[in-house]
Amino acid sequence: MKNRTRLLAATLAGLALSAGLAACSRADSDPAPAAAPQNTAAEVRVGYFPNVTHAPALIGVKKDFFKKELGSTKLTTQTFNAGPDEVNALLGSSLDIAFIGSGPAINAFTKSKGAIQLVSGAVSGGAQLVVKPEIASADQLKGKTIATPQLGNTQDVALKKWLSENKLTDQVKISNLDNPKTLDAFKKGEVDGGWLPEPWASRLVQDAGAKVLIDEKTLWPGGRFPSTVVIVRSEFLQQHPDTVRAVIKGESAAIDWATANQAEAKTTVNDALKELAGSSLNVAVLDRAFGGIELTLDPISAEFGQLAKDSVTAGVVKTVADLKGFADFGPLNEVLKAAGKPAVEPAGLTK
Repeated sequence: MKNRTRLLAATLAGLALSAGLAACSRADSDPAPAAAPQNTAAEVRVGYFPNVTHAPALIGVKKDFFKKELGSTKLTTQTFNAGPDEVNALLGSSLDIAFIGSGPAINAFTKSKGAIQLVSGAVSGGAQLVVKPEIASADQLKGKTIATPQLGNTQDVALKKWLSENKLTDQVKISNLDNPKTLDAFKKGEVDGGWLPEPWASRLVQDAGAKVLIDEKTLWPGGRFPSTVVIVRSEFLQQHPDTVRAVIKGESAAIDWATANQAEAKTTVNDALKELAGSSLNVAVLDRAFGGIELTLDPISAEFGQLAKDSVTAGVVKTVADLKGFADFGPLNEVLKAAGKPAVEPAGLTK
């Protein structure tokens, strides 16, 4: 019996040694399974508007530029009418990355005490004050009602600043309406115009007979201002920088493709708008809207100091925001460097 026990023990030991040697041999010859990237999120939730001024996001989603760069990361999208609602989603942690107007981006940073950061540009231009054709000057707005998309959004701030500079603050009523409602209200004579993003400015002009009183481009140096930018929750950026970089890379691919394929880009945006808003734009509106915008990764950082002051002038906030640390252009500049493009200027927005 003892001999059998010894024999069994020796056999088991031999088998264990053989298995161990075989395992070592496989480890030496076969690569180990790849570990999951530590800086990549399982899911990223991206918000944007069904507007032409959010064309990089619309194209990035519709043409799968984001999905291609995100790989195994799940992309979940949500659309908004205006910035303040999108900010609430970010601050409530139901959204990770947002294409948004520059005004709400600043307010999100200050309101959250740094929990939001600017990571890229998206679109310059694309906002106008359009009014009834008989209105030919600022003075003729006295007693009139002008619409903006939402209280405290980018166009709301721009209008209030402009009214303040023209000493019309108490003489013009501002009505905050969703963009489709503004078009209907203008047709019914319930509002006299609106400071609106594209394509809504063009829709009032082409579909309802409005005329341009102010093109916001004329109010900025070189005609460039950041109408749409990309912001991210700081915590998400810290935990998943590779995912943020992938979204920016997808946006870059969307912009490059749109630049090289302008006609198809318009069609793609129009198809996306039909899916999201239920209707597409006619050719005249689409062409006019695209004619007023520039798709760009450049956040046009130098103008954010003025934008912060504008929020105070407009009465949206009481003090000028300190924007030190507002931006983290690390992921963006990595994408630009890889593409052989120059880095963006921080203009005092980074730490």
